[in-house]
Amino acid sequence: MSTTQDASNEEIEMFRDMVLRFLEQEVSPHYDEWEKQHKMPREVWNTLGSAGMLLVDFPEQYGAAGASFDVCQMIQEEMCRMNFHALATGYNIHSNIVAPYILNVGNQQQKDRWLPPMATGEVLTALAMTEPGAGSDVAGMRTNAIKDGDDYILNGSKTFITNGNTANMIIVCAKTDTTLGAKGISLFLVDTSLPGFSTGKPIEKIGQHSSDTAELFFENMRIPADALLGQEGQGFVYLMQELPRERLGCAVQAIGHAQGALDITCDYVKDRKAFGQSISQFQNTRFKLAQCQTELEMCRALLEKHMNKYKHKEMTVTDAAMLKLAATEMQLTMVNECLQLFGGYGYTEEYPISRFYRDARIQTIYAGSSEIMKEVIARGILGR
Repeated sequence: MSTTQDASNEEIEMFRDMVLRFLEQEVSPHYDEWEKQHKMPREVWNTLGSAGMLLVDFPEQYGAAGASFDVCQMIQEEMCRMNFHALATGYNIHSNIVAPYILNVGNQQQKDRWLPPMATGEVLTALAMTEPGAGSDVAGMRTNAIKDGDDYILNGSKTFITNGNTANMIIVCAKTDTTLGAKGISLFLVDTSLPGFSTGKPIEKIGQHSSDTAELFFENMRIPADALLGQEGQGFVYLMQELPRERLGCAVQAIGHAQGALDITCDYVKDRKAFGQSISQFQNTRFKLAQCQTELEMCRALLEKHMNKYKHKEMTVTDAAMLKLAATEMQLTMVNECLQLFGGYGYTEEYPISRFYRDARIQTIYAGSSEIMKEVIARGILGR
């Protein structure tokens, strides 16, 4: 089954039942503790792999389930709906971003080496683009890989890298020609067991506490020439090709997360009493929830439209930017409105709406900030 084949409702529901059982049994009992420890056990990825949930929409020849693209997105949506946003973020990087780079750009040797252990969870992956001095400005990166005989010598640093401390392999963006700007960028499949690689202490964040977020360092790291992904100097082109799926994944997470926040808020306002009646009977509550539901459904419709375009290879960079902008901004607005309806209880760790609130905040920043999304959209409308 191809990675873009349409899924039947029966297939999606079959996988959904399995995913929900897995999350309820393997994640839900432990997730609060992971958040308190600011760490998720590495074994989680092996467990996900054993359950057939990693690289789920990849060909069976790589040990994957051969399911549809829709199933991969459904898994992220359900993780977020159940308030496991940190897990969904790591999953998105590994299964929805890094794996497609290898499948779409890599040679057969690279696919055979990396995809099977990625499907089992034996190998966990990350994508290293952002640098301390170059966030959205990819062309301004300083990390470089200089050819030396049959190897490249990699030097530089990256920051805010999801899965970075525990990843076994990282796709690293580096300049192979420092004089060409974006045209000098290449991508490398970097084995983190090689000498010259190190990480800083885990980055503490205001949300997604159990997500592994790292600073990476490459010091005269010698990597083999066959670690080059695709062609030298084509890295920026590959990034632009794969960014739509990444941003689509962010939108899926936003919609799942917003739905989860709305669900628990509806339950709360029906149970909570004030001034002698359920707060669900107050007009302000009803109007706020009606607005949230409407905006959520509008974003869901936009997602369905662009997922269909993606599966038919018609989704543009501008489409992806509009989708991410709309869905993630809706997510932030909605969790804010939902928390407000909890009153003071919403500001406590005891109530899960507080985690919905803090975990959502990064969504309008990573994978391209809302401001960058607006610029991309404007260029699509107006040209440069």
